[in-house]
Amino acid sequence: MGKRIIPRCGRCESKECRDGKDCFSQAGNHKQLYQDGQITVLHKAASAIEGRYYGKETRLGEIILFAKELGYKKIGLAFCIGLSEEAKIIDKILSKHFEVVSVCCKVCGIDKKEFDLLQISSENDEVMCNPAGQAQLLNEAETQLNVLCGLCVGHDAIFSKVSEAPVTTLIAKDRVLAHNPAAAIYCQYIRKRFNENT
Repeated sequence: MGKRIIPRCGRCESKECRDGKDCFSQAGNHKQLYQDGQITVLHKAASAIEGRYYGKETRLGEIILFAKELGYKKIGLAFCIGLSEEAKIIDKILSKHFEVVSVCCKVCGIDKKEFDLLQISSENDEVMCNPAGQAQLLNEAETQLNVLCGLCVGHDAIFSKVSEAPVTTLIAKDRVLAHNPAAAIYCQYIRKRFNENT
């Protein structure tokens, strides 16, 4: 068994991979990953959208174009109840192009106590988020692409693990930064919190 590779690309200053350098001598192995039928189709469609619309189209626009490139007709929309208004707008826009199947995070109304989950407030009954159920309902509806709209950190991971269709994210939840998680990197005042020893 060869030496285990542990990439640290985030710390690299040169990014010579952009010029074709194979830093880990893994290009041959990685090329094999794209021989899988579904990966091949998704990769070609993603590259086509990038090539044609680079810097010209919003993420929502790119999702529509990507799904059309793949010939998809049925799109799943998994959304957080806290983004219900946004989901309504997204559903309306996507419905101009596709059949949309949408499912709220609180679907089926399961009490957190059934799974002994930590509650936000112990004074109230709380219904748990149900990302596995959201994915399962979309699996049963036979959606071809599932779009995430504000699922919680971790719930998005569960959804992606259960979903049979490919998953893409339109909105990443950030309750503090108005669903713009990149602001924590761009704003020095927020960024410094992560550099402080706590």
